[in-house]
Amino acid sequence: MSAALDYPLSLALEDFVPVILTGTGAALLTVPLRRFGTRTGRAGRAGAALVFLGGLSKATWKVIVALDGPDITFMDKALFPTLSAGFLLLAYALSAMKPVGAPAAESRRPPLWAWAALWAAVGAAGAALGSTAPSLVLTIVAVTLCGVRLILLARAQGDVPSAAAGGLWLAGMYALGPLAARPDQSVALQWVEQSANTATQAAFLFAAWRLVRRYRSVSPSPAPSGSAV
Repeated sequence: MSAALDYPLSLALEDFVPVILTGTGAALLTVPLRRFGTRTGRAGRAGAALVFLGGLSKATWKVIVALDGPDITFMDKALFPTLSAGFLLLAYALSAMKPVGAPAAESRRPPLWAWAALWAAVGAAGAALGSTAPSLVLTIVAVTLCGVRLILLARAQGDVPSAAAGGLWLAGMYALGPLAARPDQSVALQWVEQSANTATQAAFLFAAWRLVRRYRSVSPSPAPSGSAV
């Protein structure tokens, strides 16, 4: 979208709705993640915060543009670098999450520094190219890791609605990524994109709520040894 575009304030304000839905869903997931070790819990909380802040920055930028304010470019361009970092941290945390009733076991996953190194390398590539496309691709990869993990957890617990919602979230995110990356969009296309985004993030919130509800119904299991660091 160009700053010169006549961008309705109503459209800009609506963009806060999917931001709130996504942030709420991510925040809900941090509740059971605390059961799986200190580092897992912290990574989940940091990821949820980054996901929310990335969307909030872009939505606030849209409001400023709609009010004929200055084009604060970094608020727009920060979306995919921030989302990729947030969803990578959530993917790292979710990889330690076990289905309700499963025996506690230490998760086998790449160390946190490896995830950080991947994000930094992609960010460096984007800076060299002068494009956020590498961060967009990494965001899609990270979202896929999170979505697949949520679907597998839901299926392991026999929660078909949650698994279906996770699938809808993934499908919506695949469609929205390339749309959001387009530099100039008509107002009509923006309304289509944001309506689809709202429905997509509502599916994510529903999946997260269903999943968290199952964990709240049982007593916490002891965290596996070595998971607290």
